Amino acid sequence: MPLQLYDTTLRDGTQREGLSLSVEDKVKIARALDGLGVSYIEGGWPGSNPKDAEFFRRLRAHPLSHAKLAAFGSTRRPGLRPEEDDNVRALVAAETPVVTLVGKSSTLHVDRILETTREENLRMIGDSIAFLKRLGREVVYDAEHFFDGWRLDPGYAFATVASAAEAGADWVVLCDTNGGELPEIVAERVMELGGRLRVALGIHPHNDAGLAVANALAAVRAGCAQVQGTINGYGERCGNLDLVPLVATLQLKLGLEVLPAESLRRLTEVSHYVAAVANQHPDPHAPYVGRSAFAHKGGIHVAAIAKLPESYQHVSPEAVGNAARVVVSEVAGRRNIRLRARELGLNSGETETAVLQRIKELEHQGFQFEAAEGSFEMLLRRSAPEYRAPFVLEEFTVLVEKRGSGGSRAQATVKLRVGDELMHTAAEGDGPVNALDCAVRKALLPHYPGLAEVHLVDYKVRIVDEHLGTAARPRVIIESARGPERWSTVGCSENIIEASWLALCDGLELALLRAASAVTST
Repeated sequence: MPLQLYDTTLRDGTQREGLSLSVEDKVKIARALDGLGVSYIEGGWPGSNPKDAEFFRRLRAHPLSHAKLAAFGSTRRPGLRPEEDDNVRALVAAETPVVTLVGKSSTLHVDRILETTREENLRMIGDSIAFLKRLGREVVYDAEHFFDGWRLDPGYAFATVASAAEAGADWVVLCDTNGGELPEIVAERVMELGGRLRVALGIHPHNDAGLAVANALAAVRAGCAQVQGTINGYGERCGNLDLVPLVATLQLKLGLEVLPAESLRRLTEVSHYVAAVANQHPDPHAPYVGRSAFAHKGGIHVAAIAKLPESYQHVSPEAVGNAARVVVSEVAGRRNIRLRARELGLNSGETETAVLQRIKELEHQGFQFEAAEGSFEMLLRRSAPEYRAPFVLEEFTVLVEKRGSGGSRAQATVKLRVGDELMHTAAEGDGPVNALDCAVRKALLPHYPGLAEVHLVDYKVRIVDEHLGTAARPRVIIESARGPERWSTVGCSENIIEASWLALCDGLELALLRAASAVTST
């Protein structure tokens, strides 16, 4: 049987701390996953909240084109018939082709959480599955706490999944709910059950021991035909299995085609899209799809990949829709400067040695250019013989005033020179950096109206030498934007206002120089 990807981002993934999805968010993500080519999409728990019930109503009106939609819920409660249980009725009302039922495999949970008899728990599993099968549903049975339950009482854990199989479940999925199992144990359990049960098996690992991908790979190689996980590993505590590196590894390392090749090349795009919809920052160090996944910093590494990319890359980044990057820092070599300049469309020429030396000097002072590629680009541009600064700061003053119990206010005055003209302006702001930014823009906009399209979108401060306390040097990174274009710049100084100015100046000047270059090239 071909391996089936079962995505539970919209249900299990939303249990991640700080993550919440609206109905519209869930619809967008479901469409993206459907387009990617996953086999099953679990939409939520219709018996738990109105939002999930509304999501299923929306998808009934506009069905998915490829994936099967699953509704999730628990087996009937003790002492009730399935048709009497509100949760089971809500699953039926969702009208999905697939229903996923979760039941208890662990005697600990049966005895102390459900507080029912072990015999009744077996009946709850079998009755619920048989009821849904009579209604024509495909039933996925999630054996919660299976591996922990097996450790406590292997005979009873087996009896629970056997009850599900005998009742007609299409899938029995083994859940490492606490995320603490080891790959060799997972493989052993899967192979044992594969020889004793006449039902397709699946795996649902969590990542509390950092082994979710390893456990999923072990389960697949031992015979599991379904893998349940989430995009970007979203989920409770340490998260669920991250389907992104799992898919890439299965296809690029094991040769199993779980997605079409064109979908594999969209992994980075979909990973970042889901993060954006979920209002989460993409992990820059995520395997395969992170911004740093194929970033090269060491001079020796960069020299090698310039000759042979696979010398320091385990797969081609293009295979998953990512790209290699050269990072510039104090451990860089001249080749780093040359390759990064080439990526920017600039000619480093004879300035490579001088730029590299300047980077090392600045990083010794506390600057850091890995996360501030805009400032690196400014170093390159300023090193060119034809460079002319579009503006020069003569001086600035920033005042912050607080009176009584009221709020504080900031005012900045600046003297800027553009060509032969000297401008003296002042502006107020919500804080000292905002006031400085407003004053600078007030002076520059008459000369460079295009700066009105440039906005500051992020501001970060990091203390470089914490042991100095309030005398420590702050490093400021500012992210600027013009439409979809983004760039980050850095400043470092004992004075946080000066550090902010250095980053702000680089950001504004880079916008002007790029705009001028674009005009020249056309």
